[in-house]
Amino acid sequence: MLEVAAVCLVITALLSYLNHRYIGLPSAIGMMAAALTLSLALVWLDTAGIKPGLRQYEETLLRSIDFSNALMQGMLSFLLFAGALHVDLKQLKIYRWPVAALAVLGTTLSTLAVGYGMWFALPLLGLHLPLIYCLLFGALISPTDPIAVMGILKSAHAPKELELVIAGESLFNDGVGVVIFSLLLGMLASGVAPTTNQALQLLVHEAGGGVLFGLLLGYVTFRLLRSVDNYQVEVMLTLAAVTGGYMLATKLHVSGPLAMVVVGLIVGNQGRALAMSDTTRKYLDMFWELLDQILNAVLFVLMGMEVLLVTFTLSELVATVLAVGVTLLARAAIVGLPAAVLPRAFNLPRGSWKVLTWGGLRGGISVALALSLPAGAERDTVVALTYGVVVFSIFAQGLSIGYVTRKSVGGPAQT
Repeated sequence: MLEVAAVCLVITALLSYLNHRYIGLPSAIGMMAAALTLSLALVWLDTAGIKPGLRQYEETLLRSIDFSNALMQGMLSFLLFAGALHVDLKQLKIYRWPVAALAVLGTTLSTLAVGYGMWFALPLLGLHLPLIYCLLFGALISPTDPIAVMGILKSAHAPKELELVIAGESLFNDGVGVVIFSLLLGMLASGVAPTTNQALQLLVHEAGGGVLFGLLLGYVTFRLLRSVDNYQVEVMLTLAAVTGGYMLATKLHVSGPLAMVVVGLIVGNQGRALAMSDTTRKYLDMFWELLDQILNAVLFVLMGMEVLLVTFTLSELVATVLAVGVTLLARAAIVGLPAAVLPRAFNLPRGSWKVLTWGGLRGGISVALALSLPAGAERDTVVALTYGVVVFSIFAQGLSIGYVTRKSVGGPAQT
């Protein structure tokens, strides 16, 4: 395990250096691009008979890493807490209804739209994926990834209120998406569809329980932070809250991601204002910013390297293009259209619907959920479709979101 971690960190550090020194892309995009290029280069070297052992070594390394478990049970708690730490809760309250609607209702409707859309369209390409797998694909691809969104939005220079809504949606909708995915996965395992009442009970227990647990844990953490004035102790308290809190949320069968977002909001707002000295705020911000950057870099490098383990048939490559189109259309209809038709309800600058639509980036969470499916041909198809949509999202949408922002709502957006 130590060897795997060491190799991953060395590769990440070298690719980070190359991106910063020579490529100059936004961190998330640059890291994934460099890792993807490295992996494809190893495939070419192997095909050409030059250093075939390098590809085999990378594949062995990747197979030794449970990407789904590493992200969902490891990195995610830290990344969500770090992301929520700098969200202004007072401003978020102003946009609480749009954010809640996008996170809960939007994710649910998108799951159905993408799932049924793929179920109707795939047979036209000669692919027959059962409805339950199409709905699972809809559930895992509908939530916007907070890790990808918040990292790339920093370089897009969108208006603050628009950035807040997109960031708020992405922080909360992954928890909702995971609950819906778990519900559908249970249905796949049992072969029995839950009743509407059972589905609502699970949603309330997982999502509502996660929020309540986050409130309790956030309050306890706040009280502990307020009772001491020592930045080393206070940083360790936040670290303990994230690691221990996420583990306990899992044991209680409530949403760990939502709990971490709530704890991050409490510590980043009430904790920062009322429980920390200037010195503690400085060191706390430095610690979590550095940890966030390191984990982000490792995550996007792993996503780029995972291409070696994803197999595409010709029909699946064509289906990936279809999946990109269906996902974007669903996003436009469920998020963009309401924002365009009801601008007062969203209270955002004119043209924001274009940024909301195009800024719905997908990332590691979608890949992790796809890899958690039971082994089989259906899983392989879902993984291929998911990886294709994520790659398009990170590169095509991520690189152009600044341009879309500038053209849609004005401002100094750059990429």
